[in-house]
Amino acid sequence: MDNIKRVILKLSGEALAKKEGGYNDELIENIANQVKTIVDKGTDVGVVIGGGNYWRGRSNDNIDRTKADQIGMLATIMNCIYVSEIFRSQGLKTNILTPFECGSMTKLFSKDRANKYFEKGMVVFFAGGTGHPYFSTDTGIVLRAIELDADAILLAKAIDGIYDSDPKINPEAKKYDTISINEVVEKKLGVIDMTASVMCMENKMPLMVFGLEEENSIVNALSGKFNGTVVTVD
Repeated sequence: MDNIKRVILKLSGEALAKKEGGYNDELIENIANQVKTIVDKGTDVGVVIGGGNYWRGRSNDNIDRTKADQIGMLATIMNCIYVSEIFRSQGLKTNILTPFECGSMTKLFSKDRANKYFEKGMVVFFAGGTGHPYFSTDTGIVLRAIELDADAILLAKAIDGIYDSDPKINPEAKKYDTISINEVVEKKLGVIDMTASVMCMENKMPLMVFGLEEENSIVNALSGKFNGTVVTVD
């Protein structure tokens, strides 16, 4: 994973929230400072945030799937607005792009616009998923990474990598240092959803999966001190 010039970072909305409600500002400030370290070294950073702290549409059968997914898209936009403001408070320049118009709150996504912001040293937040129902933020991040010629996707998770079974259930679960995307798909390891996994496989987009709560985990992913799992695409 040498010579990484552009990455897209995926954050869990649930991981950024406090159990008692609201956002974990201390954690978000820590993430912002790590991202600033990377940006200051010349790496472009895009950010995608899930909406799970606000909404999990699939858990409610009373709502039409399309409408439920639209609520989820709006949840990701709220998260990006909040987190981008915390990033700004830590000295970063940011902008938020969405696949549909949101008035003056965001700008409409285009590859040219995103590249222009990257050239200005901005952290670019990609909110609103793909803009279509039935596609998760996993698919959204892979789509943006492919479109923008990213070198890797960074997946900050609650656990420190990919295991052959759930380490919370199986204390003997084995952690992978590296694993191919083909193996992830074949074993249905659920790192990202199947649509996103196949897109990574077909477009040769590598992943780096690591624990968000590990100290300096985002910086370590790009500095040779990586302790997570690299998903290869060769």
